[in-house]
Amino acid sequence: MLSNGYILILIWIGVLGALTVMAPEWIYRTEFVNGERVRRVTPLFAVVAVLPLVIWAGFRGHVGDTGAYMEAFADMPTSFSGINSYIAGVNKDQGFYFVSAVIKCIMGNRNTIYFIIVAAVQCFLLFKIYRKYSTSFTISFFLFLASTDYVSWIFNGMRQFVAVTITVACFPWILQKKYVKAIIVILIASLFHQSALLVLPFVFIVQGKAWNKKTLLFIIMVVIAVVFTDRFTDILDNMLAETQYENVVTDWEQFQDDGTNILRVLVYSVPAILSLIGIKYVREADDPVINICTNMSIAASGLYVVSMFTSGIFIGRLPIYFSVYSYILLPWLVKNVFTKKSAQLINLAMVGAYLIFYYYQMHFAWSML
Repeated sequence: MLSNGYILILIWIGVLGALTVMAPEWIYRTEFVNGERVRRVTPLFAVVAVLPLVIWAGFRGHVGDTGAYMEAFADMPTSFSGINSYIAGVNKDQGFYFVSAVIKCIMGNRNTIYFIIVAAVQCFLLFKIYRKYSTSFTISFFLFLASTDYVSWIFNGMRQFVAVTITVACFPWILQKKYVKAIIVILIASLFHQSALLVLPFVFIVQGKAWNKKTLLFIIMVVIAVVFTDRFTDILDNMLAETQYENVVTDWEQFQDDGTNILRVLVYSVPAILSLIGIKYVREADDPVINICTNMSIAASGLYVVSMFTSGIFIGRLPIYFSVYSYILLPWLVKNVFTKKSAQLINLAMVGAYLIFYYYQMHFAWSML
């Protein structure tokens, strides 16, 4: 039953794609984004598109860390009077557990409802940004699912993904350089998962043109980290001392974590590589949204490369803060770098390639299909 869902959700995306082609007058409307008139799907279409994913999150079975979240939810108090003493015993990411405890006090000990509420918040924050800034909401939606991010994060690492989507929600402020607001939101996100603090320096690093000096400097730092991996892990160990991640390096060594699979690194690096190939068109457009999304994608690729030589379990979980922007970047690149006829072929090839990756990851890597 559960494995059927992994196929049905792809069929659902196909239905959505067909609707956008067959009945565009009902699906699209003209809006102003960054002062430009653009065509975007209606909020209603976006809600209908994402709703099955949200509902499915509540009935996902024991996927990944779901069992651990169910146990944690069972241990939470059932009345508001018990929240203070409960939070006092929580050592990390108290914001997430506080909100979860509030949900339990209101909704009762219902795991399904709890997971649906969390998924609804995550999807609202993420897909609101995709609807507004992506040139193709349906393709962005497809890429998020076919990359298996929805399984990895909505079904598995949901505590961190709450933090991720909170940081994504402040993208308009990053775009408008309203740094104080963006930083406040990112600090709030860190209460849900402390790793969100990683985003703070990138609020400034990603500003400016795509592939600028700051991003090139970041790439150089990635190369240095890879070449001097042993020294990098020592520095990382010292930096994480006195934090909730103080034993990260020791843990991944004990787990014999041999890093992120190279195939995953290559897949997530495609948008950054394609942006470099089409840098002429990216520079000519000089679109602030695409500039920032390109630089975010570069950051994701760089962190994935580091995780390939260090830890897939720990370092490999950090790029998600940046890779989600690649699903805005990739549809734009296909549309603007290639001719109209070539773009159609590239889209077909892209869909086929991601479906192959989806099957590989779900069947061979995770044995879920």
